[in-house]
Amino acid sequence: MIYLRLFLSFMKIGFCSFGGMTMIPVINDEVLKYGWMTSAEVMDIVAVAEMTPGSLGINCATFVGLRTAGLSGALCASFGVMMPSLTLSMAAAHFILRLKGNRLLEKAMEGVRPASMGMLVATAVTLGISTFIGEGGVSWNLALISLIAGAALIKGKLSIPKTILIAGALGLILG
Repeated sequence: MIYLRLFLSFMKIGFCSFGGMTMIPVINDEVLKYGWMTSAEVMDIVAVAEMTPGSLGINCATFVGLRTAGLSGALCASFGVMMPSLTLSMAAAHFILRLKGNRLLEKAMEGVRPASMGMLVATAVTLGISTFIGEGGVSWNLALISLIAGAALIKGKLSIPKTILIAGALGLILG
């Protein structure tokens, strides 16, 4: 039963998100709903998924499935998260030339982009609260690491892997 639940949950994640960071709120909701992990563990999984090669959705599905139900769980969750994109990609490939330049589709996408940004902001706030505010109050060292990592990415145009390594080193120093 856990295998089917992992498959269906991650298939829902695949259908209800547009990939990348927009998957995080849906992953967070599903994983917490079934009690597979805590909010802090989800944050750790997202961090590890960002560091490892491959897509965020597949990496998160693999890690959650492995942690929840072993190798079979990892395969079920990974296949579940891939199912919607595989299905939709095959259908889109068939109709892509007919839809190119369609004004209604372009207008619909103009509405989807800000919604995706809103989901990212909501995720940042939710994960920020769980990361920076604990029982002892605000973790200023973690906030400082976050600001340095953000500056390295935006101002310094540092790559994500290098930024993650710097943040890890800062965690060891300031942690």
